[in-house]
Amino acid sequence: MTRPRSARFQMDTGNSPANFQDQILPDVSRTFALTIPQLPLRLRTAVTNAYLLCRIADTIEDEPALSPTETRLFLQRFTAVVRGTETAGPLARELVRRLSERTLPAEHELVSGMERVIEVTAGLGGAERAAIQRCIEVMCHGMHHFQQTASVAGLARSSDLDSYCYYVAGVVGEMLTELFSCHSPAVAAQRNALQELSTSFAEGLQLTNIIKDFWEDRSRGACWFPRDLFARHGVELANVSPQHFDARFQAGVRELVAVAHGHLRNALAYALLLPARETGIRLFCLWAIGLAVLTLRRIDARLNYTSGAQVKVSHSAVLLTRLCTRAAVRNDRLLRRLFEHAARGLPLAAPLAVRRAATRAAAAARAEREERLWVPAERRSDLSESRAR
Repeated sequence: MTRPRSARFQMDTGNSPANFQDQILPDVSRTFALTIPQLPLRLRTAVTNAYLLCRIADTIEDEPALSPTETRLFLQRFTAVVRGTETAGPLARELVRRLSERTLPAEHELVSGMERVIEVTAGLGGAERAAIQRCIEVMCHGMHHFQQTASVAGLARSSDLDSYCYYVAGVVGEMLTELFSCHSPAVAAQRNALQELSTSFAEGLQLTNIIKDFWEDRSRGACWFPRDLFARHGVELANVSPQHFDARFQAGVRELVAVAHGHLRNALAYALLLPARETGIRLFCLWAIGLAVLTLRRIDARLNYTSGAQVKVSHSAVLLTRLCTRAAVRNDRLLRRLFEHAARGLPLAAPLAVRRAATRAAAAARAEREERLWVPAERRSDLSESRAR
């Protein structure tokens, strides 16, 4: 059973596709509704479009009414829509009929408006479309693979966590770098150096959210923490409980906080590579980095948290982060000092080591993608099942 369309969207059906994007963005992401408007107008349109397409992919993957086979087929069709080899309307109508009550109303609206989102995609430049298409293709493949094998027992290895973060976030970091480069020749001049840091940048943001949302994810039957890391602390992830204090589990969480902190230092390096005159792009990155660091601070101060709400950054801290970064946006030295102040006391894994781990995960994903492009379609599912085993 699907939810009725909201009155706001019933009244706004005549709006342009770009207006539809701007109107629905705050309903599906408060964070991106805060950061994306800092970008220059055309870049803002492209990044909003990319985010909404990623959110549609998430909605398909998270829909509990779909079987794994149905989910895979819908994701494949959605990838074809983004690529331009299938029309959006039939897929959107079929998918809306299958969405359950567990899918948020705003996500219903987003899927219903898929045609308008794709219309914006079609109006972007060729390089922008290519970056977005690659991101969606890689994300849909990798995300579905990991969701199929998700359990409360966690991922087997820390390298699996790196791979998961690449598929759901690192590829987005790569895409954003391409979009930024399309917008600004000055950014394009730094493209290679930015791409070396882009996956670690995105992994830092994603890993912060994974740590924050651990208990909510676990209640849905998924755990993205690595078993090998927690085994070193004598913890079996399948047995942890929010009702029982376990200092060993908290030590493992703190080790993950250190890894996320290392990635966020790479994220700061990424932001400082952006030309100082590109203040909008810098603010887009810096606000996300600042909020992630503050989230890690709250987690580290309350390792016995049992929900993400307990470690959520306050509205006043969000406002202060925005004000401070806006004032310092062109001053690299001051931005470094602000970061050090926000990150004081946090455990730290070596930024170079975590960056190399993120780079290895990205390289492995690219190699797998190249292999899939050469494998006949009828054999791809067999290969995926073989890897899962």
